[in-house]
Amino acid sequence: MSPEEIKSAIASGLLSFPVTHFQTDLSLHLESYSRHVAWLSGFEAAALFAAGGTGEFFSLSPEEVGLVTKAAKEASGSVPIITGCGYGTSLAIDTARQAERAGADGLLLLPHYLMEASQEGIYRHVKSVCQSTPLGVILYNRANSVATADTVARLAEACPNLIGFKDGTGRVDLVRHVTAKLGDRLCYIGGMPTHELFAEGFNGVGVTTYSSAVFNFVPALAQRFYKAMRAGDRATMEDILNRFFFPFAALRDREAGYAVSIIKAGVELVGQTPGPVRPPLTDLTPDEKQMLASLIEAAGA
Repeated sequence: MSPEEIKSAIASGLLSFPVTHFQTDLSLHLESYSRHVAWLSGFEAAALFAAGGTGEFFSLSPEEVGLVTKAAKEASGSVPIITGCGYGTSLAIDTARQAERAGADGLLLLPHYLMEASQEGIYRHVKSVCQSTPLGVILYNRANSVATADTVARLAEACPNLIGFKDGTGRVDLVRHVTAKLGDRLCYIGGMPTHELFAEGFNGVGVTTYSSAVFNFVPALAQRFYKAMRAGDRATMEDILNRFFFPFAALRDREAGYAVSIIKAGVELVGQTPGPVRPPLTDLTPDEKQMLASLIEAAGA
């Protein structure tokens, strides 16, 4: 897909990040992953992100990112696949090219590795990755890589294939500055963990879509919430928040890293076979999995 085509697709509805499936020995389980992606593709996702944050990108080699992307593309039907890339500039470019060869429709540029960086450094890094590929690129503002509105504007001017801005900072003031400065030049995506907790507020500042992690295992519920948000149906949103998302977040917050682990547990509970998380993440305990099962059942999900 061209950058403009993937931008339009992203803006058209809810997004999600399938978890990456592993065998018990932590090698890729692409057959299981493909089945999961095919199932998710039947629930009206605007796009799916292969090897994103929820897909444990940080634990994958560039070659594995390519394999995961290829499997996702073959299983997703008409649903576009956007692939994660990141780390230092040369490694991000290598990963981007692996994804491109595997058939990715676009790229999500996750934060560079470890170091803090100046705005000029962030600009040069993102520009280099964008210029290395014809694919549309989404900038993920999060953690140690937070571009200001002026830097995002510079990048949009220098990189025609920069098509999206994803926020993981939770800073409404920064996001509003970006949306005011860039207008419809970019597509704006919410990327906070369990973004449903923030969706209504961010919708008000121009972030009209977001990536739903729970779509991995309760896709119908995730779509119901998203459509209520877009329709301004606060009663439906509050009902789902109280019955599912608030208690889900409390369980998620029991341990660092559970934002990914709890999603894998949910995928297993609905009959898929995602396998364990890779270290340094840890899986939910059996008792915590039972708590999640009860929550899914109570929410009618």
